[in-house]
Amino acid sequence: MTTTWNEVQSRAQAPGSTVLTRWRNERESARATETAVSNEVIASSDPAVLELFGVSRAASGMAVTPESAMRVSAVYASVTRIAGVISQIPIHQYERSAAGRQQVENKPLWWMLNEEPTACFTAASMWEQVVAQMLLRESGFVYMPRNKVGDIKEMIPLPWDAVQPERDPKARRLSYYINDVRRYGADQDDMLHFPGFGFDGVRARSVIQYAARNAAGNAMAMDEYSGKFFANGAHPSIVLSTGEKTLSPKQKEDLREAFAAKYSGIDNAHRLPLVLTEGIKADTLSISAEDSQLLDARKFQVVDIARAFGVPPHLIGETSAATSWGSGLEEMTRAFMLFTIQPHLRRIEQELNRKLFRTSRHYLEFNRDAMLEGNSKAQGDFFRAALGGPGTGQGWMAADEIRRLKNLPPMGGSAAELYDASAAQSKKPTGSNA
Repeated sequence: MTTTWNEVQSRAQAPGSTVLTRWRNERESARATETAVSNEVIASSDPAVLELFGVSRAASGMAVTPESAMRVSAVYASVTRIAGVISQIPIHQYERSAAGRQQVENKPLWWMLNEEPTACFTAASMWEQVVAQMLLRESGFVYMPRNKVGDIKEMIPLPWDAVQPERDPKARRLSYYINDVRRYGADQDDMLHFPGFGFDGVRARSVIQYAARNAAGNAMAMDEYSGKFFANGAHPSIVLSTGEKTLSPKQKEDLREAFAAKYSGIDNAHRLPLVLTEGIKADTLSISAEDSQLLDARKFQVVDIARAFGVPPHLIGETSAATSWGSGLEEMTRAFMLFTIQPHLRRIEQELNRKLFRTSRHYLEFNRDAMLEGNSKAQGDFFRAALGGPGTGQGWMAADEIRRLKNLPPMGGSAAELYDASAAQSKKPTGSNA
């Protein structure tokens, strides 16, 4: 059974939790004496106003921003997993016709979407930035300057805080005011606006500001506590006593400082023997396992953050809740692709199609089959069913089509033809059970 952060905090009132109690007192004292203007603004401002700048306070008292949240390993891993998957899926252009769909060789557009959108960005970096801003901020923005005939010259990813969208209530269109090196405006046709969940026509909802705010804040607080504990040597606290001898306040302070300077800290841990004189004795205070490592509470926060981002915990290193390394984890990974990655892909595709094309005849689509590349068994089963044959029925892909997907040269002849189950049946010898 895992231990929540609130439960660990409540144990600060119990005897023996001296490290956690001291740490909490230090934090409360530090917050009480803060004089920085930025902290005063955060403490006194309306939370709704702070959220416009991506700042909010968690229940633990930590200020949660996209930058501070990314210092939490579970948040960093969740964002990089989702962004990494999307950035490696190729995008292709297709054309609808009466005979079905056909892939279109649009080299300039393909190059921008899959290789180099602009001079200082690769396509993978652009998609990683877009997805990260969707998750941490609420929307990702890519500006598309055009030439005189309306063709897109490049795609420029923009920082979230450099773009201010505004809606015209009469025209029901968005205008964008951009402050990136220079100030300029853009019509919605020239801006790719990729919102996350909960888009209201202008802004969406950030995972960090809504679902994972308290979880990220608690994880940040536990990281701070663990850092302070291990910075002091990660050993039980020591009480110095003098028996019947009484020390003046100055002598107590001098003894405390001298002892801390010689024996506390990582560099001094277990380096020098403890030597005491003048009848001074040293006694240790026992520290609970939760106080020293907070393993249960930290584990709970990893699962909570993974839940908010829709990432299976085993993908970010939390495998204690998994029953096995077999089909259970495979099903969880498949569910991650279906329920987490697929909605992001769909939102990106719809924004690209409505901004890049003025007709439903042409459209862009992520090649979802590329997600099978890391699973040789699933890919083999997929291609086997596509080829058709006894036991699988009619074929819907030729061998040469599969070879092209695997970057292999065509073989021609029968390899370029689809398997016809009815023709194969008619060729069977009379009376044959084959």
